[in-house]
Amino acid sequence: MVWYSSCRILFLGLLILLASSWVLDRCEGFGEFGFEFHHRFSDQVVGVLPGDGLPNRDSSKYYRVMAHRDRLIRGRRLANEDQSLVTFSDGNETVRVDALGFLHYANVTVGTPSDWFMVALDTGSDLFWLPCDCTNCVRELKAPGGSSLDLNIYSPNASSTSTKVPCNSTLCTRGDRCASPESDCPYQIRYLSNGTSSTGVLVEDVLHLVSNDKSSKAIPARVTFGCGQVQTGVFHDGAAPNGLFGLGLEDISVPSVLAKEGIAANSFSMCFGNDGAGRISFGDKGSVDQRETPLNIRQPHPTYNITVTKISVGGNTGDLEFDAVFDSGTSFTYLTDAAYTLISESFNSLALDKRYQTTDSELPFEYCYALSPNKDSFQYPAVNLTMKGGSSYPVYHPLVVIPMKDTDVYCLAIMKIEDISIIGQNFMTGYRVVFDREKLILGWKESDCYTGETSARTLPSNRSSSSARPPASSFDPEATNIPSQRPNTSTTSAAYSLSISLSLFFFSILAIL
Repeated sequence: MVWYSSCRILFLGLLILLASSWVLDRCEGFGEFGFEFHHRFSDQVVGVLPGDGLPNRDSSKYYRVMAHRDRLIRGRRLANEDQSLVTFSDGNETVRVDALGFLHYANVTVGTPSDWFMVALDTGSDLFWLPCDCTNCVRELKAPGGSSLDLNIYSPNASSTSTKVPCNSTLCTRGDRCASPESDCPYQIRYLSNGTSSTGVLVEDVLHLVSNDKSSKAIPARVTFGCGQVQTGVFHDGAAPNGLFGLGLEDISVPSVLAKEGIAANSFSMCFGNDGAGRISFGDKGSVDQRETPLNIRQPHPTYNITVTKISVGGNTGDLEFDAVFDSGTSFTYLTDAAYTLISESFNSLALDKRYQTTDSELPFEYCYALSPNKDSFQYPAVNLTMKGGSSYPVYHPLVVIPMKDTDVYCLAIMKIEDISIIGQNFMTGYRVVFDREKLILGWKESDCYTGETSARTLPSNRSSSSARPPASSFDPEATNIPSQRPNTSTTSAAYSLSISLSLFFFSILAIL
């Protein structure tokens, strides 16, 4: 009897130890790893990818080209010959938009020894693939000025850490094309653009990531990706010529694989800076003070879909519930008729500046306003969204400032859409947006993407005066009260210690019982 009691006490002690270890592990969480990305029109990307006569960023032609690109992608006609050109009214100048299939690019390194690849980021697809032992792919890019850049081509035989994925793998979705369970797993993915696809076999190799903490520790993360042997369509015109990094919700996407391997939590964040640069962080589950809303995961094609319940413009609130997709690959925000009408007409009724009369060929936006030549600042009605669950989403960049021939104008950068609303990059700028696929929530918190400080409410503009930075809007004071993002280390540490203490206390009581 004494032996039994002693063993029971020992067993309970081990249980407490294991439980406390589990609590510590859960509190510390997985690591966070990431890399920077850059906009298609940033200096870093424009200097590499073919320009094909693209207009200068922030010009009226730029906004028209990007709006045209958004429409083509939504209409699944990006590679349609009749739709891939945009013509300007001030002459016979035309611009091809085939090369603008994706908005953000990043350098990633893969394999042993490692090679770099300039990949496009896409939250709308799942598979990460690289050009690999290819028979039909882009091998070099003609840079501005006539020089050329040789692109790396991945080869499983050249990497000591590469292995083929067999057909009996749970990630192999085309087992019907396999000769045997041990055969190499084939893949073929077709994109929204007509005639655009990537075909090859699945492989597993090391993706080199760097931790986000002060140590900047290098982490060789094993991931599954596509060895893309044949690329077609717009991939030959400059859209993702060196690979595509899918960030979707399926099991094959990099965030899913990192979570399955125990490298990072099944969550990632994207932060969009004002200068075209941003950062993606795998394993980022956000912070305790972020605002959140549930994700609406619908099959068979799950997206990062949320529900908006209210819209406030200049402090005037209208109850209007609608679904919207958060899509980093869309330049501007597209709203169905009811939401578009509520925001645009409310904004127009409160605008202090004169409506700018323009033709469809000049600007893609319907509501634009002329800036007086003698004014170096302006006020505008603040736009706020209320998400399902009650959290507010102040829109810090609802406008774009565009220099025209006679004056500078600012436009409400939203457009009407028929099917489903899309929250584009302009409404996400100034935030760290967290896509928590484990809890099925979308989170957001103000950030400048670099120091973690609260982002400034600045508007993109090439004006040298201070007019691009409007003062706090007088129409909705709440929208200007942005909470600081300075980490309160003492509070965080205290909360962390309290969490562990309470958890250990709970398990101790459980063991005694």
